[in-house]
Amino acid sequence: MRAKTIKGHIGKQCFLVIRQQQFNVQALVAVGDHASKQMVKFAANINKESIVDIEGVVRKVPHKIGGCTQQDVELHIQKIYVISLAEPRLPLQLDDAIRPEVEGEEEGRATVNQDTRLDNRVIDLRTSTSHAVFRVQSGICQLFRETLIHKGFVEIQTPKIISAASEGGANVFTVSYFKSSAYLAQSPQLYKQMCICADFDKVFCIGPVFRAEDSNTHRHLTEFVGLDIEMAFNYHYHEVVDEIADTLVQIFKGLQERFQTEIQTVSKQFPCEPFKFLEPTLRLEYREALAMLREAGVEMGDEDDLSTPSEKLLGRLVKEKYDTDFYILDKYPLAVRPFYTMPDPANPVSMSLSIEKNAVK
Repeated sequence: MRAKTIKGHIGKQCFLVIRQQQFNVQALVAVGDHASKQMVKFAANINKESIVDIEGVVRKVPHKIGGCTQQDVELHIQKIYVISLAEPRLPLQLDDAIRPEVEGEEEGRATVNQDTRLDNRVIDLRTSTSHAVFRVQSGICQLFRETLIHKGFVEIQTPKIISAASEGGANVFTVSYFKSSAYLAQSPQLYKQMCICADFDKVFCIGPVFRAEDSNTHRHLTEFVGLDIEMAFNYHYHEVVDEIADTLVQIFKGLQERFQTEIQTVSKQFPCEPFKFLEPTLRLEYREALAMLREAGVEMGDEDDLSTPSEKLLGRLVKEKYDTDFYILDKYPLAVRPFYTMPDPANPVSMSLSIEKNAVK
């Protein structure tokens, strides 16, 4: 076992909570054949977050232990060794770090601000929430890879240091490269397209993306991990749309089936409603979305783009009407799409063959 916190000390016995990664169990040191009073006192004085080695016996308990993930058993300690003793005063307590801010405000209990977390990241990473977030992130990449390989895609690795800006020179990071300048890649797009032209048919890649965009919004990150797909289609772009939609649905299903413990752990600190989606995925045309927004009182022209407030409102309207958090918005106006977007043959003047994927709570 790695880290521990003291739960209580009553004379001839001492209760501990022992944590291993994202799971914890109540442990008991009691005076008897395997423990003396000195051992009980020793265990009671071990500092929180110390690393310990333990030998003991697992016992069933008559009543569930509410404060631990292992609620039906406890560990009766026979031997305990301190491998690394933590400082008596830590810059943050894990119980405070996993407490929802609202709960702390309402009950007058401590929470941990972001600066303290980042200044003491190694300790903050020990929280059950941090472990859960990283495991969910890993699970998303794993499910993305599994799903696409099953569909016949080939995973490729693309350059991240390039000789010229790939998507316009204004939004790239310049780096010194052997006495000349190079750039961090904004996207694997060019390399994916090269593979399609080389008859790979279906490719994907998972890797870092760098964008020198001066923005603090969640939609303009300077560095993120991209999950990228490129594929050829035979007759209609909906072949690609359907493949993308099914890939995301398989990820949603996989997270629900394999990572429910982690999702529930995160939800305790950051409460949210369960994520809902449909099979097959709901596909709305832009004109249908426009009608829903207008009915809700939003004034928009036929070729206006969605603002962020309108997009969030549309997500709520879709959730109310169709009971899904995930949907695809199809056939955007040509006026708000790039020049290379193909016009819709049914309405070539104003509509395009293009989609927008949304998951708006």
